[in-house]
Amino acid sequence: MNLGVGLLFLLIIILTLVSAFYIFLIKKDTGNILKANYNTLEYSRNMLLSLDEISINENKSIAIFELNLKKQTTNITEVDEDIVTKKLASNFNVLKQNRNDEKIKAEIRQNIFEIMKLNMNAIKIKSDIAKQTAETANLWIAFVGTLCFLIAFNLLINLPNNIANPIKELTASIKEIANKNYSERVHFWHHNEFGDLAKSFNTMAQKLQEYHNSNLYKLSFEKKRLETLINNMHDPIIGLDNQGVILFINDQALKIVGMKQEDVIGKLATTLAVTNDLMKSLIINELESPKAHPMKIYADGKESYFEKEIVNITIKPTGEEQSIDIGNVIILRNITVFKELDFAKTNFIATVSHELKTPIASIKMSLQLLESDSTGTINEDQKQLIGSIKEDSQRLLKITGELLELSQLETGNIQLNIEKSSPYEIVRYATEAIKTKAEQKQIEISLEAENNLPNVKADPEKTSWVLINFLTNAITYSSENSKIIVRLKLTEKQITFQVIDTGKGIDSRYKTKVFDKYFQIPGSNKSGTGLGLAISKEFIEAQNGSINVESELGIGSTFSINLNIV
Repeated sequence: MNLGVGLLFLLIIILTLVSAFYIFLIKKDTGNILKANYNTLEYSRNMLLSLDEISINENKSIAIFELNLKKQTTNITEVDEDIVTKKLASNFNVLKQNRNDEKIKAEIRQNIFEIMKLNMNAIKIKSDIAKQTAETANLWIAFVGTLCFLIAFNLLINLPNNIANPIKELTASIKEIANKNYSERVHFWHHNEFGDLAKSFNTMAQKLQEYHNSNLYKLSFEKKRLETLINNMHDPIIGLDNQGVILFINDQALKIVGMKQEDVIGKLATTLAVTNDLMKSLIINELESPKAHPMKIYADGKESYFEKEIVNITIKPTGEEQSIDIGNVIILRNITVFKELDFAKTNFIATVSHELKTPIASIKMSLQLLESDSTGTINEDQKQLIGSIKEDSQRLLKITGELLELSQLETGNIQLNIEKSSPYEIVRYATEAIKTKAEQKQIEISLEAENNLPNVKADPEKTSWVLINFLTNAITYSSENSKIIVRLKLTEKQITFQVIDTGKGIDSRYKTKVFDKYFQIPGSNKSGTGLGLAISKEFIEAQNGSINVESELGIGSTFSINLNIV
């Protein structure tokens, strides 16, 4: 291809150079005619006209004649043209002395006609030369063009076949290899890219043939290596095919299920689950709920915690585009150490929070005594200091309360009082609790509720706590003289509680994180612990409800909870 394309490129360059060369010659010949002869004819014509008009306007005609004579003197190109021009100049000088001498005028006309005749003859000669040059150019261009056409036509006929035939042969050989005919070879041995390709292909086919002859041994070796690797892993692992048949199980998994390998491999998981409760929880429950809570299993001589993870295995068969499911691998990760650390952290937080409540309560009692007139009069500065201490102690009391709630949630010690509750009463209690805080910023709390809503199955105290948390946040992030809407509505078999504000809203990057523990939106008020919404989520989900947030930056937020009706 490089040779053929390169040859065409060279021929095109030659054709271009030949054409450019002869065009330049023709241009040069015609340019000589224009410059050397045509201009002289123009000057001669102007001199004849001015000579005829001397009797009418002597001075102007003389000036025109002198100008064209001067130009003619500088444009002498033909043989004897200089002699005739000198005669013309001499006669013209005589005419200027005697402007009415008709004999001199006749001689001047004769001189001009001689100059014109010389240049007309020169034009004819040069035209013949230009014509001959053009004919030569046509011959050369036709010859080179025909040569280019023949070579290009030859390449058009032969080059595609030279490229396509080896590719066809190679394609046929590849199909044979795909059909496991590893003895297939290609047989073009040119010293070019196709020869290199054929050599590489034959080498590949030879290696495939050798691999095919020894693949049973390799498969057996790889299977043993994979089994050894799985058995040496510290996490229990169970592999199933897409029919639920157990393909492999490592020693750690056998240890916790209390079974032998020969009793498990090749058996349906559902069959084993009938007689083995742990296998049932590992297999059946895992497949139904892959995001279950950590499992408590007796292992390593103690109760241990395991986190289940199911990995779906898919493959894409050779030559196909769609992946197919071939089974699952269940991995049990031992998280006992982390669980113990979490228990220690929770107990520490609960202990510290509980111990802090007593001194904080004592501080609040002391502040109340200081504010009482019975202990003496205090000035304005002291009142401000007492108010600041009171606010900080209240904030500390709120934080310790949230930490205690969180520790109770994490240890499972929290008690819910689920009962038939009126949604109107829950909202009324929550709005009354934040009424003073809203009035301080002159924020209007508006209630929009549908009539005759049914009761909900809920813990009214915990649900009110969640709404108070929503309303407190809405007041904090709303501007003064704004409006907060509390909306109650029936949606299918649930009651939806919504708190809608027109504050600064939440960036879309953080909406999925607002219910995480200790998370606070960057740039927001840092006075809290970041636990309020996390605790709210736990309270609502413990009542089989759901909690959501919808927000747009600069417009506001809508926090909502959904609880089941009675």
